[in-house]
Amino acid sequence: MKTRTGVLLAVAALAAGSYALIPSASAATNLTATFAKTQDWGSGFEAKFTVANGGSSASNNWKIEFDLPSGTTVGSFWDAQVTRNGDRYTATNRDWNAAVGAGSSVAFGFIGAGGGAPTNCTINGAPCTGTGTGNPGDTAAPSVPGGLKATATTADSVTLAWNASADNVGVVAYDVYKGGDKATTVASPTAIVSGLTADTSYQFSVVARDAAGNASAKSPALTAKTAKKAGTTPEPSPEPSPNPNPTPQPSPDPTPDPQPSPAGGRGAPYLFLGWGNPQSATAVMQQTGVKWFTMAFILSSGGCTPSWDGTRPLTGSVDETTIKAIRAAGGDIVPSFGGWSGNKLGPNCSTPEALAGAYQKVIDAYQLKAIDIDIENSDEFENEVVQDRVLSALKIVKQKNPNVQTIVTFGTGTTGPNFWGNRLIERAGALDAKIDVFTIMPFDFGSSNIATDTISAATGLKNKVKSTFGYSDADAYKHIGISGMNGLSDQKELTTAADWTKIRDWSKNNGLGRLAFWAVNRDRGGCDGQVSASCSGISQADLEFTRITAGF
Repeated sequence: MKTRTGVLLAVAALAAGSYALIPSASAATNLTATFAKTQDWGSGFEAKFTVANGGSSASNNWKIEFDLPSGTTVGSFWDAQVTRNGDRYTATNRDWNAAVGAGSSVAFGFIGAGGGAPTNCTINGAPCTGTGTGNPGDTAAPSVPGGLKATATTADSVTLAWNASADNVGVVAYDVYKGGDKATTVASPTAIVSGLTADTSYQFSVVARDAAGNASAKSPALTAKTAKKAGTTPEPSPEPSPNPNPTPQPSPDPTPDPQPSPAGGRGAPYLFLGWGNPQSATAVMQQTGVKWFTMAFILSSGGCTPSWDGTRPLTGSVDETTIKAIRAAGGDIVPSFGGWSGNKLGPNCSTPEALAGAYQKVIDAYQLKAIDIDIENSDEFENEVVQDRVLSALKIVKQKNPNVQTIVTFGTGTTGPNFWGNRLIERAGALDAKIDVFTIMPFDFGSSNIATDTISAATGLKNKVKSTFGYSDADAYKHIGISGMNGLSDQKELTTAADWTKIRDWSKNNGLGRLAFWAVNRDRGGCDGQVSASCSGISQADLEFTRITAGF
């Protein structure tokens, strides 16, 4: 089954035990592990551990253990498998970052709740600071960021980009300053500074930091001016000529709904507010023309209660604020329930009725037009009881909300759905669940031509939907969708902008019901060759995949 493992994230509810490789103690003294907060918003933070090899030989595996103080917990994480036992956490490598060459480094990240930091840290059983002569310590600061420029401006934001800094071990974060105040911290050499005043000049500079906390000098300052606010400085209208017998003018039509109807095709890339330095949604809309976002992820905050990431409430959260801003800008959102890991509602809600009630709470909270059920992990996708529970719950949702589009997203093979995907579609027909769009995630094939294999997989999905429900080809296409991955997948499979354009054009020409990718957070250049939460791993213009998707 194809998943977003690693690039996607694993969320909340950390169970004891791990399926990752357990490292041996060999070469333990050659490794250090350095913690850094790459973003901090008071009640929580984004952080990174950098594993560096200061020895003369490669290390094959690593395991980091650390304590967090009471009130501070790990939520989402990526590029490691993280487990918890009380206040003690264990992070073990994934297969793609197990080896750390001499003089090289790898990293993993996580989202933390609370304000604490790790203590009692060990790597492969030795202190994270290193022992013996193999780790003299890192005292070299990164080079000064160069080439700072403004790549886009809106009335309330400036998008910045700069050249990546060099460091003997590796840069883990960039601090972006607005005047003398730190405006934001990012992991890759691009940032959006928002909350600015229209038609106003600001001065920006950037500092690079490495895993040991060494900081570069500030970059040369850049002055950038925000755009004028629309409608604030209209040109005076000429005086109209007097007309004693004016022709009556019809009253203007009400403002049309800017969103497509739920039955129409929708380009809605994933946006995740708790991970990967999320951009301003409204700035993304202004810069790309995209109108819809698939917002990730609704999970269980305990039992059958829905919440964002299992931690943020439906109301009063940054998610609700963002949804309101997106709608005020003429767009809308589709919340996604589930994902690869975390405490999901499907297994936690004991009956279809209870699960439908959880879905309904989210529908009512935001007056939704569509919902996406991202059913991936074995506890949902490869579980007949939970599959049927999800489909039966969606049937109830459809009966109560006939105008709400229901979407189910799942993995695939190169020729179409696997056994479990076929079962899901067949059971949707048998239960009369009335699913509007079946969406596949076509990646991690080991593909050398992702566009060809994606089209093949989607054609197989179309044929399965057609035969199950008796649709024509045209109707079957309307009931399927594609959710890809931009740049490098967790297995470093490549989807270029040209590939995504071919996929977009094929989807548009055949009238597919949905086009999405994971994720807007990653739709940035600056970390070539690296799997990251905040960039695609390939050379690209920022938000290039989002612009392509907007053309759907």
